[in-house]
Amino acid sequence: MSEKSEKHEFSWGPATGVGSMPGTDAREAAKTVTGSFEAFPHLPELPARGPGADMIGRTIGLLVELYGHVEPSGWRISDRPGRETRRARSWLGEDLDALEEHTQGYEGPLKVQVVGPWTLAAALELRNGESTLSDPGACRDLAASLAEGLRTHLAEVRRRVPGADVVLQLDEPSLTAVLRGQVRSASGYRTHRAVDRQLVESTLRDLIADETVVVHSCAADVPFALLRRAGAAGLSFDFGLLTERDEEPLGEAVEGGTKLFVGVVPPTDAGLSDPGGSVMGVRTLWRRLGLNPGTLAQSLVVTPACGLAGASPAYAREALAHCVRAARSLADNPE
Repeated sequence: MSEKSEKHEFSWGPATGVGSMPGTDAREAAKTVTGSFEAFPHLPELPARGPGADMIGRTIGLLVELYGHVEPSGWRISDRPGRETRRARSWLGEDLDALEEHTQGYEGPLKVQVVGPWTLAAALELRNGESTLSDPGACRDLAASLAEGLRTHLAEVRRRVPGADVVLQLDEPSLTAVLRGQVRSASGYRTHRAVDRQLVESTLRDLIADETVVVHSCAADVPFALLRRAGAAGLSFDFGLLTERDEEPLGEAVEGGTKLFVGVVPPTDAGLSDPGGSVMGVRTLWRRLGLNPGTLAQSLVVTPACGLAGASPAYAREALAHCVRAARSLADNPE
């Protein structure tokens, strides 16, 4: 068995979060996440703190020899670290301190999230104000910088939580738009050319390398087959956005051993049904695909549909607890 396959054999937890949480208190967020997901916690993100704590700014803070600052139009490449980049690094340090504090003695899967190379290229502007996506050379440099920064970041996580089996989540909500040529130019009057699917796949494969990676998108039409070919061990998505054409690639993913992170809990304040009701659609899909109901709990991780940054703190806590209860209902009543 290859090193990569061995990495995928560890025991995944039954439920986890997507990433973001409401509020600005790192220790409170870490306490909530680790208390809710005893078997699969994740590193919380707190975008309410401002630029640098958002998903794009947080990832820019990890880049090596590439920097960014905030313009009215969004994040733009800089020649040197600016205030927002320094804040991003400082806040990430606070978040890691809080996570370390609340994972003393922990052994098991632990998830950290960063923006993937294609969503980052679509969002980060070059010095001329155009998307990095417009320049193939800049895209290559960005992916290489991200890969180098991730090696350092993941090593730091493993140092702080030595018992963790680290799972890297790549957030790629813009991936479908990149593949379809739907990312708008700075003027808004045109769109950038679609990126070749083989290039997208190879870039992701190089970044995934020997890490255990889950790719998350809360957009519609996720390219599941491409992500599996690139080496993703897990696929994370909004279950409510699935269409009939998604069923075959998801069935193949399950049969191939890919873990499905099913987003079934609303990410903003809503009335929550009983836990079994939240995963009723998943059971229905399983029957329609002709999959063994007994494999449900082993094949799935239950999550919110997207990050919880827009939720109230009380709802966020309830949503995380609801994910755990929903996962338990799948294990206790697979039929």
